Amino acid sequence: MYRTSLTAASRPDFDGFYAANVNPITAQIRAYVGDLAEAEDLVAEAFCRALGRWRTISAYDNPAVWVRRVAWNLATSRLRRRAVLRRLLLRQRPAHVEGPRPDRIDLEQALAELKERHRKAVVLYYLADMTTAEIAEQEGVAETTVRSWLTRGRAALAERLRIDEPEERQ
Repeated sequence: MYRTSLTAASRPDFDGFYAANVNPITAQIRAYVGDLAEAEDLVAEAFCRALGRWRTISAYDNPAVWVRRVAWNLATSRLRRRAVLRRLLLRQRPAHVEGPRPDRIDLEQALAELKERHRKAVVLYYLADMTTAEIAEQEGVAETTVRSWLTRGRAALAERLRIDEPEERQ
């Protein structure tokens, strides 16, 4: 549980400070970042930091200046990170990747219908090339349990992926 070092007398001071300043600071940060939800997150973070230092900050001539500066700095950092990411993405060359073939879609759907432990065993065994002993160790079960999961998983997959041959026309 998070505990602050605020005394009972200083907590109401912070509550009043928060109520008086949260909306104007949020409006300013929203104008800067262009998104209300993001501005609310940034301002909430700034007020949380102020709460942790309230004894010191409450002695300032105008504590709202401190909170606004922290929120502004957080917003600037976030905008810079976003700009770096945008530049990185622009340098990336788009690669054409073909969509999954129908047999892949069928397999994914069939796997999704398996019980979780059976699906996990099948994926680890066939796609991760793990042995039954390695799977058993990872899952904390006996190796015979893993073999049972694989047997049941294979049977369920075979049923779901069964191809019914159409009857010949006469």
